[in-house]
Amino acid sequence: MTGPAELLRDFVNTYDVEGDADELASPAELSVWLRERGLIGDDDRAADEDLAVATQLREGLRAALRGNHDGGPYEVPEGLDAALAGLPVRVTLSAGTPALDPVGSGVAGGLARLAALIPAAHADGTWSRLKVCAESTCQWAFIDSSKNRSRSWCSMRVCGNRTKTRAYRARRQAEGTPRPS
Repeated sequence: MTGPAELLRDFVNTYDVEGDADELASPAELSVWLRERGLIGDDDRAADEDLAVATQLREGLRAALRGNHDGGPYEVPEGLDAALAGLPVRVTLSAGTPALDPVGSGVAGGLARLAALIPAAHADGTWSRLKVCAESTCQWAFIDSSKNRSRSWCSMRVCGNRTKTRAYRARRQAEGTPRPS
């Protein structure tokens, strides 16, 4: 079973910043994505408005996850706040366990279920480990599994190396040392 952080990560990663590839480029693709994850029923179909909310939610989450790098307080990104405000949920108690449940059904309900994963990830301790790659050209979401929660890049071999190489070159150039050919 996929946990809340994994599903949120997968949702954010439906847009590949580096490759400019969007898995949710149409309402039909949004419907398929939500259906495959059990967030909507077989007969539910997304409309253009649903896609706009989903995109706003996804990019708002990406912005919020940038704040998980420093561990300090940060403001909820405006786009995320607006998307969440349009996805009404209610608090329920089932067998004494509080949960957030969507007020509506269909695609809006599926997006509300996705939004309800935010406090669920916080409750299980994975929200603070959910980050986006610090490499500005990447922004891929990942779950920081390092012991001290200090991971900055989705991949040290690719994005970490790019960042460190750029920093090295900038230091060398600032020192006036010619770069090797």
